[in-house]
Amino acid sequence: MPFFVYFLLCSDGSYYCGYTKDLNKRLKKHNEGSASKYTRARLPVKLIYSEPQSTQLLAMRRELELKKLSRKKKEELILSTIK
Repeated sequence: MPFFVYFLLCSDGSYYCGYTKDLNKRLKKHNEGSASKYTRARLPVKLIYSEPQSTQLLAMRRELELKKLSRKKKEELILSTIK
């Protein structure tokens, strides 16, 4: 089972980036307010992007790459998967 790197859209319009092995379970935890302090204060959240990674290490590295992107670059990446 692969790992996933994901973006959430928070209720205040900000993005949250993370990684997980189970997207559905993690999204549920975020919306219950038990996954992170950041999203707990910005509920509800919506999954808007995910990409699979074959290992946890690759997922962690990709998460760091994505977190360093500007908001504009994050939006370009998210929009590229919608088209």
